[in-house]
Amino acid sequence: MTPTAAIAAIPKAPGSLGRIARSIRKSRMASLGFALVTVHLLLAFLAPALTPYEPTANDALAALQNPNEAHLLGTDTLGRDLLTRTLFGGQYALAISFSSTVLAVVLGSLIAGVAAYRGGLVDDLITRVLDSVLAVPALLSMLVVVTVFGTGPWVIILAVVVVYTGGVTRIVRAAVMDVLPKDYVTAAKARGEGMFSILFREVFPNVLDIILVEFAMRASWVVLLISSLSFLGFGANPPTPDWGLMVAENRNLMAVFPWATLAPIIALATLIVGLNLAADGLAKSLGVDRMKEVLG
Repeated sequence: MTPTAAIAAIPKAPGSLGRIARSIRKSRMASLGFALVTVHLLLAFLAPALTPYEPTANDALAALQNPNEAHLLGTDTLGRDLLTRTLFGGQYALAISFSSTVLAVVLGSLIAGVAAYRGGLVDDLITRVLDSVLAVPALLSMLVVVTVFGTGPWVIILAVVVVYTGGVTRIVRAAVMDVLPKDYVTAAKARGEGMFSILFREVFPNVLDIILVEFAMRASWVVLLISSLSFLGFGANPPTPDWGLMVAENRNLMAVFPWATLAPIIALATLIVGLNLAADGLAKSLGVDRMKEVLG
């Protein structure tokens, strides 16, 4: 057998999607976390069918009602149905958080792959820039972006990408560095495949577990961070149904009318708990030992 034929005969490393699915099914923690997240996704998707009210419709005559048959969670100071605003707040939180987290994880993974593959000056330059970004607290970085570009969904997404891409890059880069010396990567290089072909066909499928854990972890942090921005007045603009904004609008009535504050708090808490359980379950069933080995 010629050397070229021998190289071509080296099998590729199997993808990890099947192993990830099996690990999720075996982990009670991950299953519970994914169940909570799935419930939130279903409630957000079905929100228009679950309530007859509009989330921004005011009705001064119905203001500050306790839970009743017409308004299951009561109404706020402007007479808006709290259940409706909580359900549609889930739409906003999930859409902004997941889209920004996906962008941060995808961009961070691409930068990590290029840095690890190229090495040398390219790797050093990317690492130094990321260290500078990571040295600034996340909330402060987001406040700077929002102050410069204003508020709105796209600005919040940009702020999340700026804040979290560096952390994703650091973790994924370490995992990619562990995979690059493998035989199947060496064989792909010998076959003359390009950098991106090797990254997408050989490397990323075999660090997919770590990327998914990163996504689940970052998503829970992003949900809380975006709600914190809205609570401070730098996130969603009224009358957007946003959980952090709902808490800020009704916090002064907490002692006499707690429903308006408790509904978004409980929704936010259960979503974050679900994401954290999913991330912890994935990490324990997939990557804790491997990540310790990769990250030293």
